[in-house]
Amino acid sequence: MRGLFAKIFFFFWVAQSLTFIISTLLIVQHRFTRPDQVFDALSVTLKSEGAAAAQAYEQGGCSAFHQYALSLSQPVYLADVTGNFLCDAENAKEYSDALSNAERNSPSFSVQVANRSLWPISIASPSGKHYLFILSTPYHAEKRHLTHDLWHFAFPQLPVAIVVFGLTTFILVLVLTRPIARLRAAARELARGQLDTRIPSQHRETHIFGGDEIQGLEHDFNHMAEQLESLVAAQKLLLRDVSHELRSPLARLSVALELAREDAPMTMSENLERIERETGRLNALIGQLLRLSSLESSNTAVETEAFSLKHLLEELLPDIEFEALQRTCSIKLEATCDCTVHGNFELIYRAIENIARNAIRYTKEVSSVDVDLGCEIREGRRICVLKISDRGPGVPESELQNIFRPFYRVDNARQRDTGGFGIGLAIAERAIRLHQGQVYAINREGGGITMVVTLPCHDAISQEKGL
Repeated sequence: MRGLFAKIFFFFWVAQSLTFIISTLLIVQHRFTRPDQVFDALSVTLKSEGAAAAQAYEQGGCSAFHQYALSLSQPVYLADVTGNFLCDAENAKEYSDALSNAERNSPSFSVQVANRSLWPISIASPSGKHYLFILSTPYHAEKRHLTHDLWHFAFPQLPVAIVVFGLTTFILVLVLTRPIARLRAAARELARGQLDTRIPSQHRETHIFGGDEIQGLEHDFNHMAEQLESLVAAQKLLLRDVSHELRSPLARLSVALELAREDAPMTMSENLERIERETGRLNALIGQLLRLSSLESSNTAVETEAFSLKHLLEELLPDIEFEALQRTCSIKLEATCDCTVHGNFELIYRAIENIARNAIRYTKEVSSVDVDLGCEIREGRRICVLKISDRGPGVPESELQNIFRPFYRVDNARQRDTGGFGIGLAIAERAIRLHQGQVYAINREGGGITMVVTLPCHDAISQEKGL
């Protein structure tokens, strides 16, 4: 019996079998009182009471009999063997006829007369004389209801069945959901970039249900995670190695360029300057690639400190304003609040600088780039929210997530006059994510993009940790 279907079938089969067996035993051993047990007990009681009544009659006559009858809870009568009532009993004639007719037609243990039930029994007195002792009880027609019968036969079978099915289902849910929960947790960790995430082996091959579909899914997940980690590691290694290897020929090219500039005629100066510009661009690209590779291989920020995000923006503003003047645009900073961020000042500085430079690069001339700093409360935590908005051509909604990929550009924005290599936003996204933050883009009304950066406030973290 292997596989998920076999496991479910087995558990439900066990539940049904246990419920059937237990219910059958309970029904067999139900507290039913057999009719013969009732009649035997009543017969013994009537004989005992009848013998005492006959003895009282023989010793003291009717007065002694009536005195004894008063001590009983129900009316009793005494008759001879022919059915004649002794001691002037009330309704004696009616009771005698009813007993005679019942004996002739359908002998039974009791006889119904009007609203009374008569219980006759033959007894012998201590002297050996035989009498007929009769007990009279009120007659109540038995009223049975469907709910009463259902409850009578369902208890305790129904509660036991519910408990058995409940326990079996609970065990089945645990068996099925626990590995699925582990798989979901591992998938979330993998989605966060933890490529070394693996689902630990539970050694279920030794169990009776080892080797089912869920275990196969866990094995496939681990294999997929291993392949992803291997491919990403190979890509990062290739990127880093290529970048390092290009640095050396670039350095030699720069030296050769300076030597050539000394011996070259004036007519070659323009071409040499172009070579120098392209060399500088290539050198900057390699530097960014190395920076991106360093961020991707880091899990935590180094040299962390607490600093004011508003102060960081004020320090960054002169640099980006100078670049904005080159495109005849302006920078507007508005900070409605300030919050303390815990992390690496240089990393966050460069990340915000890359986002701001990207906004300046794509905004329209004679326009403004708006930088807004605010605070929000999300899930009980104080969050810094930084918005950098440009007035450029915008990005299609389907491409907003892709602009943070390395070397990615939207076609209608991939013009030579905008410059850049498509790495700045990728570096910014990884730096912000390294600080447990988030960066995303939204199209703004009237054209352009708003880059939203969220970072946890150090004040809120300190309060939670009791610092």
